[in-house]
Amino acid sequence: MRRRRFVGVLGGLALLALGSACSRSKDSAPKEGTPKTEAPAAAVKLVPVKLALNWVPEPEFGGFYAARDQGFFKRAGLDVTIQGGGSGVPVMQMVATGQVDFGIAGADEMLTARARGLDVVALFSVYQTSPQGLMAHASRGAKNIQELLSSGTVALEPGIPYAAFLKKKYGFDKVKVVPYDGGVARFVADKDFAQQCFITAEPLAARRQGADPAVFLVADEGFNPYTAVVITRGALLEEQPGRVKDFVAAVREGWRVYLEDPAATNAVMGKLNTSMDAETFAGASAAQKPLIETEETRAKGLGTMSRERWATLGQQLVDLGLIDKVPPVDDFVRPQ
Repeated sequence: MRRRRFVGVLGGLALLALGSACSRSKDSAPKEGTPKTEAPAAAVKLVPVKLALNWVPEPEFGGFYAARDQGFFKRAGLDVTIQGGGSGVPVMQMVATGQVDFGIAGADEMLTARARGLDVVALFSVYQTSPQGLMAHASRGAKNIQELLSSGTVALEPGIPYAAFLKKKYGFDKVKVVPYDGGVARFVADKDFAQQCFITAEPLAARRQGADPAVFLVADEGFNPYTAVVITRGALLEEQPGRVKDFVAAVREGWRVYLEDPAATNAVMGKLNTSMDAETFAGASAAQKPLIETEETRAKGLGTMSRERWATLGQQLVDLGLIDKVPPVDDFVRPQ
């Protein structure tokens, strides 16, 4: 089911390097950041834009589909094609090489790519709190991740940064670590089995199969990378800053509408991702909302990012040996 995004990034970067060598408000005034509305869409020659997702259509991408289907992109003069992703889709490389204009990535993988020389910059973050976590059966009585890791078996995907963070913080000497297989069948069958999860996915699936998972966010342990980050290449931002700004403004408006009422957009995504039913779409939308809409976003706007958090994440990746040094944050964090 989920979630094989970070693994293979380093290999993809190596291949990329080889390839490069070869070749509104109460009155009628619009809200700050709302896409342009001066001319009807029909009177504007729309600019084609490609957005690559790093997973299949699910609620974590609801605001992007809402921006498209509610006409916010067109109002901004953009004809946006949304490309669904999946396991192994090299979004970072696609953005860096100009195959697509924008992409969705995790902050940890984006920062790792930047540290290795890719021309990628962060513009907007959907999730303010990372939805990654571990889940165990409630019957075990674990109160936190430390207790979860004190016994039994846990399934973790090799190479993911938060697994390295948890291993360094707590050690894995009291728990048996096995590879994550992408599903919940073993979890449902084994009361001593725990596993990694995405709060909008595996816990919902396990509950629908009769299990009672207790879910613990890795963010509560101090490792909280922004998730579902909109990225572009630095060259595009420098050459066409207006297009980038308009795109992000439309995205922000799309997310505002989706968070208010996700039903219509969920129905659209449900036709593209038939592996999820309407109940699961609704459950995932509700589960993710407090991770997206926070006190900070209410004060500063949806998608806000702080340079301090990016710097903290960078230092964590250095401490884990995943990058050699933290790139200058202002070089790659360019909120719009």
